[in-house]
Amino acid sequence: MKPFRSEGRRGVRRGSRANIPLLALALAASACRVTPDYNRPLPEGWPALIQVEPADIPPLGGDWPAVKHELLPALELSIAWTTKDYADQFFPIEGVTRERALASLVRFREILLEAQDATELELAIEREFDVYKSAGWNGRGGGVLFTAYCTPILDGQLDPGPGFDHPLYGLPGDLVKGPQGEILGQRVAEGLAPYPSRGAIESSGMLAGQGLELVWLRSALDAFIAHVNGSAFIDLPDGTRLALGYAASNGAEYTSLGRELVKAGELTASEVSLPRIRKWAEENPEELEVFLHKNDRFVFFTELDGSPRGSLNVEVTGGRSLATDKTLFPRGALVLTDASIPDERGRETPYRRLMLDQDTGGAIRTAGRADIYLGIGPDAEQRAGRLRSEGQLYYLFLKPEHVRLRRIGHSL
Repeated sequence: MKPFRSEGRRGVRRGSRANIPLLALALAASACRVTPDYNRPLPEGWPALIQVEPADIPPLGGDWPAVKHELLPALELSIAWTTKDYADQFFPIEGVTRERALASLVRFREILLEAQDATELELAIEREFDVYKSAGWNGRGGGVLFTAYCTPILDGQLDPGPGFDHPLYGLPGDLVKGPQGEILGQRVAEGLAPYPSRGAIESSGMLAGQGLELVWLRSALDAFIAHVNGSAFIDLPDGTRLALGYAASNGAEYTSLGRELVKAGELTASEVSLPRIRKWAEENPEELEVFLHKNDRFVFFTELDGSPRGSLNVEVTGGRSLATDKTLFPRGALVLTDASIPDERGRETPYRRLMLDQDTGGAIRTAGRADIYLGIGPDAEQRAGRLRSEGQLYYLFLKPEHVRLRRIGHSL
């Protein structure tokens, strides 16, 4: 804005400004602030990615040299998926073609293997890559709310028995999915109907007697935790471990248990963590079901051979795989997360990592949310239960001219 040229006008402006009470100024400033709604859908037709200058993003090599050996296995999985003709149906998205997506991953692998330090990595990225940030909660790059998920290890047994009376179910025959795995509903005599909610499924016992029970767990909360994370490893009495992964859901929207407990005054916002929720459940067993049924979403499982897989059907990697809304963002892409994670004492520490966007967030339908996969077991479960961080999410794609150069080079 140009400054006023008139001394008199400047004087009036200064004088009137000085007479405003400090309290009124504070109220006016607070009125201008907008509380971020991270679950707000991106307006129709708005871009999900906004290009920024590489110099405007945090350091890429902040976790060097760990990134070199931790990221490579996940990177290879993204490359393998993007190479398949099957991936064609998901591109172009946000103007990114499959050719550019694949060239970006392959070139980054070359850079990662060649770089001797973080500086070399960052210079190569700045020289050859375009950087975009998520449109975020307000559609203008306002920021992303990061949460986390994991693969918990729970006790269970293959048959029901004393202390083990909460099943995880396989895919029911009346659940209808679309060609890309989307949930269409329940097959009924009249055609299709919305699949019943969690409360209806559990209260009616509608899945019992169909041989769908894969395993029986100790508590309703354990089963709920498996549902929220979409996978679980179950330790059985004979010492073996059963691996279960996501097969489908009932298609209902997800409602946060922690948020509902805060809304009801059972916990404060600062108390919400998985250990605290477990403690509350132990102290309030008669109220637990009421709160669990506030989440209509219900998940069905399948037995796994190996580690949990994301929506790309590739194994997810602890600390290196991310889940987002795949109707908005390119699958398998290289991303930089700029967030923080609290330690066991609640102290925030930076969490800036190069990752791969390899999964779909079951509760994420917006550019303002992302889920970080933290791995398997109690430590991952504790950290995932604490992580709720406002930050930024960046996507990295090879500049179009470098994609063309690679294409020409391959055709010579």
